[in-house]
Amino acid sequence: MNQDRVLEAFRQESGALTDAISGLSEAEWSLPTRCTPWAVRDLLGHVCVVIDWLPGMLDAPAPGAATISAAEYYRPDDRFSPQTNSARIALAQDRAAEPADGAAFAEGFTATWQRVDRLCRVQPTSRTVWTRHGDAMLLSEFLLTRVVEVAVHGLDLADALGREPWLTSSAGDAVLELLLGAEQMEAADKLGWSQPHFLRKATGREPLDETEAVQIEQLGIRWLALG
Repeated sequence: MNQDRVLEAFRQESGALTDAISGLSEAEWSLPTRCTPWAVRDLLGHVCVVIDWLPGMLDAPAPGAATISAAEYYRPDDRFSPQTNSARIALAQDRAAEPADGAAFAEGFTATWQRVDRLCRVQPTSRTVWTRHGDAMLLSEFLLTRVVEVAVHGLDLADALGREPWLTSSAGDAVLELLLGAEQMEAADKLGWSQPHFLRKATGREPLDETEAVQIEQLGIRWLALG
């Protein structure tokens, strides 16, 4: 996917998340999310952590060539093992515990994504990076996985807070294209689903009912499993 397009989706979706968490009460920061055992604060800590991998990746020597796409990044190997998941939970909780004040935590998230945006904006389209899992990827492809994190966990946060989703169309389009492939986007449009509804269904956040399952089958839609 085009690097400028991915960066724009990252900027817009991260900015929408900044707006959504500004002014949260301490009680709202402590609300449970569907991403057990994380509360709202912990889940934002996870989003901070996964975005904040990028500065170190850009400081490191680049691999010679990309070998993994964004879709292939989600292959079900040890990155989704219980041990890795335990480490993921602990990192998020540690990040969430750093600033005692919710407003300062929200500001820290904003500073994190804006720094990453600035660093990525000056990179050439050919830039490659090593992920912490040892994958050699184009920066644009890895950035797409970060758009997934911000967009999908944005839905989790909106649901936890009892708000309407703030998913931006640029991020929704990018994530749906990753999940479906460009050739299936037109078929998906025939469902008439909103982007938040589609992403909840495609990521298992809401089960398909019988009618929806029939529609998916009739249209021949197959989506990528994220892990």
